[in-house]
Amino acid sequence: MKTHPPAAAVQAATADTLPQLIAATAHILPEQVNALARARAFAEPLMAGETLDSGENTLAHADAVAAILKVIGGSEAMQAASYLVYACGHLNKPQEVIAKAFGDNFAALAVETTKLMRVQRQARGAQQLDDPAVQTENVRKMLLAFSRDLRVVMLRLASRLQTLRFHAASKRPVSPSLARESLQVFAPLANRLGIWQVKWELEDLSFRFLEPDTYKEVARLLDEKRGEREVYMEQLRTRLESDLRARSISASVQGRPKHIYSIVKKMRGKSLNFDQVLDIRALRVVVPSVKDCYAALSWVHEQFTPIVEEFDDYIARPKPNGYQSLHTIVRDAAGKPIEIQIRTQAMHDHAEHGVAAHWAYKEAGSKGYAGVSASGEYDAKIAVLRQLLAWERDLVGTAQNRGLFDDRIYVLTPEAAVVELPQGATPVDFAYAVHTSLGHRCRGAKVDGAMVPLNTPLQNGQTVEITTVKEGRPSRDWLNAELGYLTSNRAKAKVRAWFNAQATHETVARGREAVEKLLQREGKTAMKLDDLAVQLGFKSADALFEVVGKDEFSLRSIETLLRPPEPVLQPDDYLLLKKTRTNDAAPKGGVLVVGIDSLMTQLAKCCKPAPPDDIRGFVTRGKGVSVHRADCSNFREMAARNSERVIEVEWGKPKSAAGAAVYPVDVAVEATDRQGLLRDISEVFAREKTNVIGVQTQSVKGTAWMTFTVEVADSGRLNKVLGIVASVAGVRAARRR
Repeated sequence: MKTHPPAAAVQAATADTLPQLIAATAHILPEQVNALARARAFAEPLMAGETLDSGENTLAHADAVAAILKVIGGSEAMQAASYLVYACGHLNKPQEVIAKAFGDNFAALAVETTKLMRVQRQARGAQQLDDPAVQTENVRKMLLAFSRDLRVVMLRLASRLQTLRFHAASKRPVSPSLARESLQVFAPLANRLGIWQVKWELEDLSFRFLEPDTYKEVARLLDEKRGEREVYMEQLRTRLESDLRARSISASVQGRPKHIYSIVKKMRGKSLNFDQVLDIRALRVVVPSVKDCYAALSWVHEQFTPIVEEFDDYIARPKPNGYQSLHTIVRDAAGKPIEIQIRTQAMHDHAEHGVAAHWAYKEAGSKGYAGVSASGEYDAKIAVLRQLLAWERDLVGTAQNRGLFDDRIYVLTPEAAVVELPQGATPVDFAYAVHTSLGHRCRGAKVDGAMVPLNTPLQNGQTVEITTVKEGRPSRDWLNAELGYLTSNRAKAKVRAWFNAQATHETVARGREAVEKLLQREGKTAMKLDDLAVQLGFKSADALFEVVGKDEFSLRSIETLLRPPEPVLQPDDYLLLKKTRTNDAAPKGGVLVVGIDSLMTQLAKCCKPAPPDDIRGFVTRGKGVSVHRADCSNFREMAARNSERVIEVEWGKPKSAAGAAVYPVDVAVEATDRQGLLRDISEVFAREKTNVIGVQTQSVKGTAWMTFTVEVADSGRLNKVLGIVASVAGVRAARRR
């Protein structure tokens, strides 16, 4: 709000008068009839020269709001609150000061309304993150759930109507967000409460600002021959009333105004031109009894030509929401259509003032005009609100009215989107309601700008901001009911699902590691893991890893598949070997077998040794010496069983650099899976002149496991290449197998 003079000056100017005013009025009870005059006198010096964001004088706005409330039946206490709301912003302790002067009831009403105004101001203009229909319904719920005193809602309705009236009268533009909020939130709320005049005026004014060209066009069409139409309708009204009374039917006949937004909505809902809207001319007939309704209908159909397909008997077949009336459209002698509604006084009172009025089918939206029942828990609670005005007169000086939505709260994101949560929900519940990832990564929270513990219960209308880490995980403490971190069952389920998935992932990783180590020992690293799983009777490699990780499947079963049992060798089957080193032994090929120069050698596939690895030899049956790395687990197991078959070996020296031998080596890479990962790693090997002769890849839940078989002349240089591979984006580890 803008103030002239500044608020500080006003505060200083009234510093002397406030204590006297409080002292003079403290003994007066809120029930007393001069509360309205006292409230205006209290607030006037505080609002002197002040204007609202709309440019309207604050005191004039409060006067107009009080007048609107009076027209719709609001009590003096509600009217008095119109002034106290705007006094709150100038008081250091508004609850305490207003309570002393007027009582706790007035103080709570004024302070709660002020808080709701602040929340709505935040929400207006913010980008709606949800579906617009869902967001609108949540804002409606927030209006009702925000305050424990539902008179707050009435104050906001009256204030919004006056704001639109001021803009219309002063020809000042209205922001689209404020106009949309008025049309989509406030007007339907007035409709649900049965405050029809407020509802229609809010709709027409909002529509006037949102679609000025359409509004002017329909207004022009209505204005054409308006005088002639009004004269005609008055003549018809008088005729109906007198003729029905001549038939001993005591009828009250009134014109039914047609509002511009209602006309446009019907044109769009039924794809009609203006000339096709049949109820531009409309009358409502109220009679004493149901019998009189049908008698009046009979007379109308005798005097005019009925349009049969437009007749509806909602007395014999009431709408699902309880609405009852006879609807008929007839044509006069000139062929002009006239809508006539006929009902009893009780039906009329129910339609005009009861909760089952025709808001349900008027708000049906894409469902059309077929008559939609007011179903669901929310609508059942809304039904109670129609008694608000009557209750309000009894609430002055009594205990606060309980909110109708004590089981739900409505809070805001920093972008002012409304989030619905269960009562007692915490910032962690809020984070999971916005997005599962936000919940997992939640590490702190600000409520209305202040840091709070994550188990702090949230309140209606608060703005919640979550502090996150880049890659986080939920805490097991969140599932501890005694610590109070989570209230929402949905959030609890998401946390449990994360831990279940994590346990499965760890089990699979543990099983994968055990199987891969076994394949290394057996020299079967080139074997496809999915093929191995299928041969063992599993649907996928992960299924195999999971049971292995749980110790529910023995690795011996895999060994049996990979390695048929060796025949038992007789003592004379072993090759007799000399293990004495001869200094003059010449290297044969790439490996020198000490003492047995002509013995056939081969590099073991399980560990794929390469110079300058420390190596050992193992004599095999019929295939000469298998050369292993000294740290090869497979070699250690064979050596432990048959130590007599181990011989010393060493790398021979190549005759020239050009003739240096190359050796195949396996490299294991673990990385976060992404598009282009294999290409980027392959480019590193190409740049470093390291030939790749084989690749195996597998991706499990976003993690890529890759095995590259490369040719190297010197395994020492391979470490440098692996260091470069480890720097590739997404790579977590690169190591020789």
